[in-house]
Amino acid sequence: MEPTVSTIRKESVPSAGVRRLHFDVSSRPFLVLVELTRSCSLACRHCRAESVPLRDPNELRTEELEGVLDDLASLGPPRPRVVFSGGDPLRRPDLDHLIRYGAQRSLSIAVSPAGTPLASPERLSALRTAGAGAVSFSVDGCSPATHDAFRGVSGSFDWTVAAARSAVAAGLRLQINTTVSNETVTDLPGIAKLVNDLGAGMWSVFFVVPVGRANATQALSPDSTEDVLHFLHDVATVVTLKTTEAPAYRRVLLEGSQGRSRWQPGPLYDKLWSDLEGAWPEGADRARLGADRDAPDGRRRSPLAVGDGRGVVFVSHTGDVQPSGFLPCVVGNVRKQPLSAIYTRSELLRSLRDPARLTGRCGSCEYATSCGGSRAQAFARTGDPLGEDASCAYVAG
Repeated sequence: MEPTVSTIRKESVPSAGVRRLHFDVSSRPFLVLVELTRSCSLACRHCRAESVPLRDPNELRTEELEGVLDDLASLGPPRPRVVFSGGDPLRRPDLDHLIRYGAQRSLSIAVSPAGTPLASPERLSALRTAGAGAVSFSVDGCSPATHDAFRGVSGSFDWTVAAARSAVAAGLRLQINTTVSNETVTDLPGIAKLVNDLGAGMWSVFFVVPVGRANATQALSPDSTEDVLHFLHDVATVVTLKTTEAPAYRRVLLEGSQGRSRWQPGPLYDKLWSDLEGAWPEGADRARLGADRDAPDGRRRSPLAVGDGRGVVFVSHTGDVQPSGFLPCVVGNVRKQPLSAIYTRSELLRSLRDPARLTGRCGSCEYATSCGGSRAQAFARTGDPLGEDASCAYVAG
């Protein structure tokens, strides 16, 4: 395809601070999220899946999931990474078999269990033996008071922390997921310390999308989101992190590395810094290096330029394929067509991979290629997956 004026303009901002994959994401996904079940014993306020206690009899069968794994393995290296999620994937009795099946086909397998008593040391050790390389657990507060209220079950915080420690002891790489909402945002400094104390290799900070049980009142304002992104920019010199459904974090990193930022700290940023100094003074001292945009990056991790439908794809428990779990636009079903074919041929997924198709502020933004806005945030607020991301405060110019 010949480059248009639009695509040339959108490449005008150097993107050296954003990592590129060694393959074209139009040919294969980088990350495949497979929702094994929506059954879960938690009752999270923001649950994308709107989980339920009992398993759906229409869940993908073991042999159907094997077919998905075979299809992904057939792509050859570099093969997509697979995350078994839910609900609570520990409620699937064939979980160990599916992990083993995928690992034997040279797929990198991770699991995202719920923080419940099912995530016992023995169970986590079995996941590692089966071939899982990593697990992720959700921590949405730095104490039971916040976390348990958000997750809807008393005791969840203690179960989650214990499971995270057991995962590390079992030899699994640990990722901590945190949902940022108006209810949890002030716990971020304490969670950052906890992530460090648990020995997590990655902190994935999710920005709530009004989908499933979540609603718009839980989401931060654009200005508050900007304050949080800049706080994370600084803390990333202490804790390795990435963001989910907030690709504007890539812009913040690029602005910092290029001295282009017009941002002025707001009250939320100041509060988060003050609380970090109170909860973790030594971490705050080291993170100050991140606040100086001219300082070395330290541990700061350059993010991948992937997102909903652009290197990422989601398979529901019944086989529906979506750009992500937060963007509920069904583009096919693995019971009818191979996932690899759906990913490469879907008109919606193809459009999500083309920055020239974006509209609104995202369409006119000089960071459209490196950021592109959250397609899930855009769809949740405008009904258009190619529309502007209203959660972002940035205005081009």
